[in-house]
Amino acid sequence: MKIVIREAVLSDLPRLLELYMLLEFGPAKKLSLDKARLRFLLYREYPDYRVYIAESAGVIAGTFALIIIDSLAHGGKPFGIVEDVVVSDDWQGKGIGKKMMRFAMACCKKRGCYKLALSSHLKREGAHKFYESLGFEKHGFSWYCRPNGAKERSDL
Repeated sequence: MKIVIREAVLSDLPRLLELYMLLEFGPAKKLSLDKARLRFLLYREYPDYRVYIAESAGVIAGTFALIIIDSLAHGGKPFGIVEDVVVSDDWQGKGIGKKMMRFAMACCKKRGCYKLALSSHLKREGAHKFYESLGFEKHGFSWYCRPNGAKERSDL
């Protein structure tokens, strides 16, 4: 089975939206195709933000996003962040996720990144083992807030 990793194009959006629904743990609202098109065109303006797909025999089996960010710290070396990694259930266990992550790692190496970071939901224990098998290490904590709805602590 030949797996090709390529940049996503507009015509890939319907399948990408289906795959992204697999990332949700509860009821999620699927982004409309019109809104997805607008976001797709917007992110294409970012200098080093790309969405990739893994394809086999014309079938989109997985996807991930990679952004490479320049930095003033760490000797001016850039770093990479991989997000929205998903492989369709019926394609898991066939090396697609491994090929996608190795592709992201190679992109970061080529650009001289000092690290490639990702985050994964606490409930995704299988994914954690997968990332560890590729050489990713747990490092620190991952924190986030919801900028438009974060609850503030009243005791601060």
